[in-house]
Parts: sequence; structure tokens; C-alpha cells
Amino acid sequence: MLTVIVVLFVAAIVESIAVAYLGGGLKELSGIKTISLSEIWRIFLEIVTNGKIMFGVFLEALFFFTLCYMFSQKDVSLVWPLTSMGFIVTTVSAKLILGERVSTLRWIGISLIAIGAVLTSYSEHVKEQAAKAANLASVRHL
Repeated sequence: MLTVIVVLFVAAIVESIAVAYLGGGLKELSGIKTISLSEIWRIFLEIVTNGKIMFGVFLEALFFFTLCYMFSQKDVSLVWPLTSMGFIVTTVSAKLILGERVSTLRWIGISLIAIGAVLTSYSEHVKEQAAKAANLASVRHL
């Protein structure tokens, strides 16, 4: 279980940095002026030539592949809620990398998310303990 948490925490860090770079890069775009094919092409070119956006996309891809690996190893109902740890790291990244101001109310909300992640991981621990007890009981009946 510790391995799952460590891998997801590292993945959360990677994704948080990705989100910060994506956000910073997207704020550099000149914006859509009209709805036309040439305007969409212009924005597309701005996106693919923006280093911050492309680095963010690369990190998001790393996060995605890590998430796919974790889904293949553990229950989705465990892995997906634990990805919420990323909200904590993303908020810290936004504060440090983008210089965003984070209000006390947001920190309280993020703390509640963290409590939910802890409860989710604890439920996996309880599930594993119950499985061990069931296996032990079936061995005793043999």
C-alpha cells in the first residue's frame, strides 16, 4: 500500500507541475478573436510553439501513463480518489510557480480533500486486513 501512495504522490507532483506550466502557457496566448478556421489554426500554432504548454502536455502524458499502470495494479475506487492529493500539490505549485494568492477558504477545502484521500487509503488497508483474516480462517478449516 505504501508503494501505491508513493507512486501516486510522485504522479501528483508531476501533474501539478504540468498544470502550472499549462496554466502559465495558456495565459500567454493572444486569445481567439473570431470563430474561423484560420483563427483556430493560428491558436493551434500558438499552442504547439509555446514551450510552457508543450512541457505541461509532456508531464500530463507521464501522469496519464502512471495512472494507467496504477489502474492495472489496484482498484479504480482506490487509485482515482487518491489522485486528489494532486489538488494539494497543484495549489502549492500555483502559489510557487505562478505566484497565485491562495485564500484560507481554499486551503480549508483542500484540507477536506486530503482527509478524504486518507479515508480512502485507510479503507484499502481495512479491505486487505479482512482478506488476510478470511484466508487465515479458510486455512484453519482445512
